[in-house]
Amino acid sequence: MEGEEPIIDLHSDQYFMGEALRLALKAYEAEEVPIGAVIVRNGRIIARAYNQVELLKDATAHAEMLAITQAEEAVGDWRLNDCTLYVTKEPCPMCAGAMVHVRFQRVVFGVGDPKGGAAGGALNLLHFPGLNHKAEITAGVREEECRHILQSFFGEQRAKKKALRQSEKDEA
Repeated sequence: MEGEEPIIDLHSDQYFMGEALRLALKAYEAEEVPIGAVIVRNGRIIARAYNQVELLKDATAHAEMLAITQAEEAVGDWRLNDCTLYVTKEPCPMCAGAMVHVRFQRVVFGVGDPKGGAAGGALNLLHFPGLNHKAEITAGVREEECRHILQSFFGEQRAKKKALRQSEKDEA
């Protein structure tokens, strides 16, 4: 029916976020900030990525950016307007800007980022007045799992730094 909102299959959201979480675990194992992303078109994953900033020595190598490049290749176009991006953490301004440019139909994320998120946290570039595109946003999918992996990672990083400082004191 014309004018009706599309039906959002929350079971699919759960499944695809699970795939993004698996990628976040790969990032964790690689000692990268554990964020994973998948891009779905017509119910099929066409791109998968996780953060590789440290590995590639590239500040732009966020999961979302790497997945966007893969999806563009898979589709054969820079326009991804019939695609949905699933990512474990609310996108940063760089990634949200790219999402507007590629014209995602929908962006789904797990845990929000009130300090630096650009999909409703600190600001909302996906609904920014004056930009040529607005993506539908679904927040909070598998939020607790997404939060847990980030908190575990940063807790471990803090513990490693503390142990390193202590060993440097002991040597002095």
